Amino acid sequence: QVQLVESGGGSVQVGNSATLTCLISGRTDTPYLIGWFRQAPGKAREFVGSITWRGGASTLYADAMRGRFTVTKVYARNTVFLRIDRLQFDDTAIYYCAAGNGAKYTNWGQGTQVTVAS
Repeated sequence: QVQLVESGGGSVQVGNSATLTCLISGRTDTPYLIGWFRQAPGKAREFVGSITWRGGASTLYADAMRGRFTVTKVYARNTVFLRIDRLQFDDTAIYYCAAGNGAKYTNWGQGTQVTVAS
């Protein structure tokens, strides 16, 4: 129905910025929300932020992410971005994008690894 592919991960210097991309294909007009999540080794998956895919561009961020994480979209190009500023070591994780409605996300990408190094 809807496929998502993340890209843009890699090794990034601490304190720098990274921009991740979520490319959406298939039934691109069906999701209401596109969300970003991350999971570090040994930790639970956590919500980062989201943006409304259709019907506007309202964003929502986890309290711990607000200020350093920014979600944007280019709807005409089926693309959602996650910008991470002032990267910290504990930002190292696999970052996933997902499509769904509200708290229910039904379609997930495979993730892209972000490794923050000195």
